[in-house]
Amino acid sequence: MSQAPFLNRQALYLRPDPARVVVRPFKPATEPRDLNPTDKSRANHIVDRVLALDPAAAVSLLGEVLENFQGRHRNLIETFEERAAEMEEAFIPHASFTADQRRLVGAYFLHEYSFEAAALFNPSIVAHPDQSGAPEGGVRFILSLRAVGEGHVSSLTFRSGSVTADGNVTIDPSVRLAAVPKVSRRTEGAHGEEVELTFRPEQHLSERVIFPVTASQSNGIEDARFVEFEGLSKTYYATYTAYSGRAIRSELIETRDFLTFRMMPLSGAASRNKGMALFPRKLNGRYAMIGRQDNENLYLLQSEDLHTWEGGQPILRPEFPWEFVQIGNCGSPIELDEGWLLLTHGVGPVRKYSIGAVLLDKSDPSRVLARSREPLVRPEPSEREGYVPNVVYTCGALRHGDLIVLPYAVSDTSSNFATIRLPALMDILQG
Repeated sequence: MSQAPFLNRQALYLRPDPARVVVRPFKPATEPRDLNPTDKSRANHIVDRVLALDPAAAVSLLGEVLENFQGRHRNLIETFEERAAEMEEAFIPHASFTADQRRLVGAYFLHEYSFEAAALFNPSIVAHPDQSGAPEGGVRFILSLRAVGEGHVSSLTFRSGSVTADGNVTIDPSVRLAAVPKVSRRTEGAHGEEVELTFRPEQHLSERVIFPVTASQSNGIEDARFVEFEGLSKTYYATYTAYSGRAIRSELIETRDFLTFRMMPLSGAASRNKGMALFPRKLNGRYAMIGRQDNENLYLLQSEDLHTWEGGQPILRPEFPWEFVQIGNCGSPIELDEGWLLLTHGVGPVRKYSIGAVLLDKSDPSRVLARSREPLVRPEPSEREGYVPNVVYTCGALRHGDLIVLPYAVSDTSSNFATIRLPALMDILQG
């Protein structure tokens, strides 16, 4: 079927780039839980071999390593030294060693990881906290994306861009380098482990990659739904799915500047599911979310505490053929004069994913005022092929004037943009 007349696809594809890599700790498969020097492990053997090198040979070898990898990463020497510090116990049996030998040990226990080699998808979008340089009548934005690399491990990466007053979307060029942040703090909170991550100011937004840093996230940080939350200070939150390889749960990211991030688990029965999306402000003094509790329907969740979510009130069930299998939210609700615009996804025959819309009452979002009978976005013939075919999906859109800027994923592989004119959309929903 042809696309909706009010929808303008931008043909601005963001595709995975295997050349973008970060360095990650390498752990030999037979390495024990700790490096006990009396119980020689494979890791100990590697350290022994490196520290047995003649100092001149170590200098030469380190020079070769730096020549090979220096242009691919920032501050490699510092990274080698930090990794060596994590291997401290393995140095205990050795009476002496040079700084270059120590750095080589760090290099042997690192590896490059192509974090978006397989996919770059499921985007969400918010207005940039720095609007300097925005086009006249337009807005700058930050795009978050789910990146997937070797082993199907998901991480979080970013891009920036602009939309003009007439709806033309552009993406800023990304830098070649990529880096993970420092874990600046790790604490045990009331609901589980909390971490604070800090990037360096000189690291370009597109350079920043949030890779799993806790046990609950070890196999992936999936589908972050960012929203700018109204409050005393500008704060951005994102719910996301943490995947350990065995279990999932919903967690929360908080940032004000996209340089420092705080990541924390959510608690309560509702947080055991995925696909939660936070409203951009409190409703009647309470936090509110849209979530799916039963793999089929959408619920309105409300809580006095941002970190604890129980129960929920069912508000949307599959109704039309394109969503008979299940429905889910596609990001945080967007406030309009007419009500709350909620983008949804529906799954139909042959597991075909499409994007629709619902209008909720502004004062009581448990009341559904209108919903699209047909999808707004469905896979075009050119968008059907990919890692998971026949899927279009988004984790959030941005309102700018009478325009909805909709980034969306294509078959779990790449991402594109569309824009939607609100007056025409309201005609469809309320017609």
